[in-house]
Amino acid sequence: MSETQQAMAMLIRVFHKYSGKEGQKTTLSKGELKELLTNELGDILGKSNDKTAVDKIFKDLDANTDGTVDFQEYITLVACITMLCNEFFQEQ
Repeated sequence: MSETQQAMAMLIRVFHKYSGKEGQKTTLSKGELKELLTNELGDILGKSNDKTAVDKIFKDLDANTDGTVDFQEYITLVACITMLCNEFFQEQ
């Protein structure tokens, strides 16, 4: 596989590593999202125990307001963080 295909496969694996522990296997609950953010993006986002911050991220991601974060909503988060990191490193 190409590097891009490997990256795509890894994003899919990471989502499914956390999804389904508390509910449907195709979505992330608030608790699952918090665990994913802490374990997978903690270096970027900081390891926050701030419930308000997690609630805000969850609310912002849950575009269809169904009380869960689906794969498309998760990918939106990853894409936004990637764009911010790109902008940061271009300014360096």
